Amino acid sequence: MSSRLISVLQNYYPLFLEGVWGTLWISAVVVLFGSLLGGLFALGKMSSKKFITVPVNLLTEIIRGTPILLQLFFFSFGLSQISPIAFKEEVWIILALILNSSAYVAEVIRSGINAVNKGQFEAAKSLGLSNKDMMVKIILPQAVKNILPALGNEFIMMVKETSLAAFFFIPSLMTSESIVSGITYARTETLIITGLLYLMITVPLSQLVQRYERKLAQNDK
Repeated sequence: MSSRLISVLQNYYPLFLEGVWGTLWISAVVVLFGSLLGGLFALGKMSSKKFITVPVNLLTEIIRGTPILLQLFFFSFGLSQISPIAFKEEVWIILALILNSSAYVAEVIRSGINAVNKGQFEAAKSLGLSNKDMMVKIILPQAVKNILPALGNEFIMMVKETSLAAFFFIPSLMTSESIVSGITYARTETLIITGLLYLMITVPLSQLVQRYERKLAQNDK
C-alpha cells in the first residue's frame, strides 16, 4: 500500500495542494467575516433593547441548534432559488459558513466581555465614559485575551468543517480527495494523504493557540 500511496501523491500532488489552498482561504474568509458578524451579534445579545436581543438570540440559537450540513443545503438549494441576486454556489456555501461561524463567535465574544471584572465597568462609568468609549478603551482590550485563543480554535474548527464543501464540489481538501480517488480508485490511500494534510494544518495551528494561551497565563501571574 505504501508504494501505491507514494505513487498517488507523486502523480496528483497539484490537486491536493489546490485543495489545501481552497481549505485555507475559505477558512480565513469565513473566520474573518464570521468574527465581524459575530461581534455584532454579541453586541445585540448584550443590548438592553428586547427588539434587538430577541431576534439575535433566536437566530443564533437556530444556527447553533441545527446541523451545519443542513444549513449548507438550505443556502445552496433554498435561498439561492428565491434570492433576487444570482450568486455562484461557492458564494452561497461561504455565506452559510460565515453565518454558522458568527453564531459561535458571538458567544465567544460575549463570554470574553462578561469575563472582565465587573469593577472595570463601574470604574469606567464613574469616570463618565460613554458606553462606546467604555467598551473600546477599557473592556475590549481586557476581553481580547479571552477572545483570541477561542477565535484561533474557531479557525481550526473551520479548517475541518470546510470538508463539508466537498458535497458541493467547492475547492477543498475533501473535494480533491474525491476527485483523485475517483480517478485512481485508491480510496484508502487518498484518505490517508488527506488526513495527513489536515494534520499538517491543524496541529501547528493548535500548537500556536496553546502557546499563546500559556503566554497569556504567564502574563496574568
